[in-house]
Amino acid sequence: MKLLLGSGGFRGEERRDALRHAMRQHFGDIRRLLFVPYAISDGDAYVDALNRADLNAGYELFGLHRASDPIQAIEEAEGIYIGGGNTFRLIHRMQIEGLIDPIRRRVKSGLPYLGISAGANVACPTMQTTNDMPIVRPASFEALGLVPFQVNTHYYKGNIHIRIGEGEYEEHFGETRDDRIREFHEEIAVPVLGLWESGLLFRDGKQLKLLRGPMRLFRRGQDPVDFKEGSDLSDLLNEVR
Repeated sequence: MKLLLGSGGFRGEERRDALRHAMRQHFGDIRRLLFVPYAISDGDAYVDALNRADLNAGYELFGLHRASDPIQAIEEAEGIYIGGGNTFRLIHRMQIEGLIDPIRRRVKSGLPYLGISAGANVACPTMQTTNDMPIVRPASFEALGLVPFQVNTHYYKGNIHIRIGEGEYEEHFGETRDDRIREFHEEIAVPVLGLWESGLLFRDGKQLKLLRGPMRLFRRGQDPVDFKEGSDLSDLLNEVR
């Protein structure tokens, strides 16, 4: 399998250039990517926004919402790109249209896959480490299962502070991402990768690399472990689900 999973937050030219470069390395010389915009309500606006920001990396993006036969479009795709937004809405629409099994089968047989934010969430065994609100009710939380671990996208360490005035900040005392992941591990033992903004993971067969970092690994009952950009994470692919 060839996977490129991004946390999102690709703002600013340095981050965008990093994503474009990774996409070119990942997809190579193919011409068109099948783009799945279902995490956002307006597919046309989504494709247009990516094109205007040059986040297509020079590839033609064909929105799956425009396909008369979505299953056939998946079967004929040269590469697939699933964008960010609300993960509940994304997985719900994928379930309704019967896309999960066809996408899983094609990616496992070699179709290059790019998932950003919600698109990275659904590459996991389930979508249960998303940060999103349940604005719709999917039939189940099961996702594509292209990796044997969970990803928490847009991860950050520690508490956040809110700007309340000019140069004045106040601590926000809600649960941290670490708290939320600990709660997940109270119920489910699957490892969770906390991927920072603009982070990228690359899988090629049995190799897994932190292409752009940093990242924090959480395991049930253990202290989290931090990894730097460039780290080899291939051992994580041997996790038993």
